[in-house]
Amino acid sequence: MHGLAIALKNKGFEVTGSDDEIFEPSRSLLAKNNLLPKKNGWNESNITVDLDAVILGMHAKRGNPELDKARSLNIPIYSFPEYIRKQCDDKQRIVIAGSHGKTTITSMIMHVLKQAGRNFDFVVGAPLEGFSNMVKLTDAPIVIIEGDEYFSSALDKTPKFLKYEHHIGLISGIAWDHINAFKTIDDYVKQFEIFANNTPKAGSLIFCTEDDLAMMISGNERNDVTQYYYSAHPYKIENGQTYLITDDGPLKMKIFGRHNMLNLNGAKMVLQKIGVTPKMFYDAITSFEGAAKRLQLIKESGNSAVFLDFAHAPSKVEATTAALKEKNTNRKLTACLELHTYSSLNKQFITNYSDTLSAADEACVYFNPDNNKLDEENKLKPEDLQAAFNLKHLKVFTVISDLERYLVDEDWQNHNLLFMSSGNFKGLDIQKLADNIIT
Repeated sequence: MHGLAIALKNKGFEVTGSDDEIFEPSRSLLAKNNLLPKKNGWNESNITVDLDAVILGMHAKRGNPELDKARSLNIPIYSFPEYIRKQCDDKQRIVIAGSHGKTTITSMIMHVLKQAGRNFDFVVGAPLEGFSNMVKLTDAPIVIIEGDEYFSSALDKTPKFLKYEHHIGLISGIAWDHINAFKTIDDYVKQFEIFANNTPKAGSLIFCTEDDLAMMISGNERNDVTQYYYSAHPYKIENGQTYLITDDGPLKMKIFGRHNMLNLNGAKMVLQKIGVTPKMFYDAITSFEGAAKRLQLIKESGNSAVFLDFAHAPSKVEATTAALKEKNTNRKLTACLELHTYSSLNKQFITNYSDTLSAADEACVYFNPDNNKLDEENKLKPEDLQAAFNLKHLKVFTVISDLERYLVDEDWQNHNLLFMSSGNFKGLDIQKLADNIIT
């Protein structure tokens, strides 16, 4: 939402906003663009007859005084994806969907298009080097959209990616998530099936062949829709360095991990559909460093390193842990996962994490019991975790200072540390910790 506000201001619109709480980096970016509200909270006096539209974030629930005022004045009200779609009516719309990989694939496409000098708009879920904002809306002929399957707003339970009405769609893979929204795996998979079925005539769909559920959806007949498939790009690892294997020889990469070789080939196929040649792609992709918090290197020295990743759902945790162990097979790997989301704190869902940390030599799980608002029957307890992860040596922490103390006391020679979370480990200063343990 803060990215959309900045994009609309850059487009020449007058933008105001309200929220009950604003966190970093949104707060600083809004302040930098003179868009930060003077105070948190809702005030119906903010809604006046001269407004052209009201755009809802996820915190605007039924009974919100500003929302009620907008309705009483008959001001057009849009969810975030509805308004993006409205702004992109005359563009070729490319939507990247999937339970995992969509941010990275979207970022790769953006990086290559920028290197190629192409004019394009975008909506992406994480900051990317070389781009000042996560949303761009101009008169560009195409838009690249990271398509989230979560609700469009607190009032509209339609998945966001169904609102964009794609011309080209990609499904990277499907692994059950958001159990507060989709109670069963069948219900979750159904959303991706609807996404694929909504592809228009003469449209294109791209599927990852290494994902069983994506391939199941690809098997449905769709008249006048062209389907394409991709697998992992050939690669090799030498002394911890990843190289793409190409017809013109090996290419040294800044990213690593088999899941990123899948993401890379997905991006390459999308780009071929919009006129980017393989040579243009390879010339640009070698400088791609990844989106923020996607296997982000925090600090490295000698034979030790600390990485941070947004991984939180089971499929992401497994892929990220395996990628870092594959990169440095001769180093010990300690993987620290924060259980932060509604799904991950649910006793009924936690068994989906079985074996996801098995590539690590040492595994730690942290969760804050104060964040667990579920009823007692579904509430996660520390004793549930070793069986759920299928790891007898799993270390469980519910006090962040205990985890920090444990890590500081470890021997970090020939040893990597991986943090994974969609939260912030209760404010743990990971950079400061890395500076302390990596010397």
